[in-house]
Amino acid sequence: MHLGVDSFVSEVTDPKTGHVVGPAERMAHLLEEIALADRVGLYSFGIGEHHRSEYYDSAPQVILAAAAARTERIRLGSAVKVLSADDPVRVFQQFATLDLISGGRIDLVVGRGSFTEAFPLFGLELADYDALFEEKLELLLQLRDSVEVTWSGRFRPPLVHQTVFPRPVQDPLPIWVGVGGTPQSFVRAGLLGLPLMVAIIGGEPRQFAPLIDLYRRAGAHAGHAPERLQVGLHVFGYVGESTEAAADTIYPGWHTMFTAVSRERGFPAPSRPQFDATAGPDGAFFMGDPQTVADKIRRIAGQLGGVDRLSLQMTNPLLAHDDLLRGIELLGTEVAPLVADV
Repeated sequence: MHLGVDSFVSEVTDPKTGHVVGPAERMAHLLEEIALADRVGLYSFGIGEHHRSEYYDSAPQVILAAAAARTERIRLGSAVKVLSADDPVRVFQQFATLDLISGGRIDLVVGRGSFTEAFPLFGLELADYDALFEEKLELLLQLRDSVEVTWSGRFRPPLVHQTVFPRPVQDPLPIWVGVGGTPQSFVRAGLLGLPLMVAIIGGEPRQFAPLIDLYRRAGAHAGHAPERLQVGLHVFGYVGESTEAAADTIYPGWHTMFTAVSRERGFPAPSRPQFDATAGPDGAFFMGDPQTVADKIRRIAGQLGGVDRLSLQMTNPLLAHDDLLRGIELLGTEVAPLVADV
């Protein structure tokens, strides 16, 4: 079991002082967070992609390049790269370049995204949500696997005996598929033999067991070796000195964040009992002291038939920088050793 951190680089207001952390200061804090994750031995750090005012991660490749130059061992990646709204040729070139800068430490996790702002921003039709991703993933895989590509599709000009450079250090460049809860997405990843990153933001993680089993069965049906069919989890979480301290630290920002999303999507406003249930033994939020978080990771991994990687998304609009640094430190120094044999 490999542990890591994902960040959406959210706008932050320091809960102790009321100071609103501006974009430049937030980027400096982020690079400090990534450097600490590297030092404490965490396996990976991922940067999301959003095109919204409350997040500063609209250009994850740029952030990852800065992080690659400041770290030595940690793997760096997207969480996720919204492939539907980008050109696969540029995506491949940028992440191959990142792989060169990092010395072969890049993972490209691609998905369709959980928000829709990228579609009008880049002149795309939301009705083509799935078709865009399917076509662009097909081209991205061809670019990864062949120096010279001939290809045609609906959403970009064709390529005829076109060579694409640079080539990455890793051969092949790891490409993961980020999924939510759509069965077709799990089947597609399995048939392609691509590793799977499952975003779990609510409910109970064990409910994903049938979908992960579907992924593995699709992969086996397509003839892919079991070791190729890796499973990762992207989950919300936070590690504190005690479970009570962790809850008190993380709840205000959790409530702010999910209140905004619920309002947008017409859901009921979240409550403290809902938070407590979500953070409980069977909930989707991995929060508590190191032993509590480790126990939950081990239990969920067993329920899902094994998990290769788990990334905690600690982004929170009311989480002080020092508290986030402490959460990263505890995850690396205390939680990771407790789950290394899972």
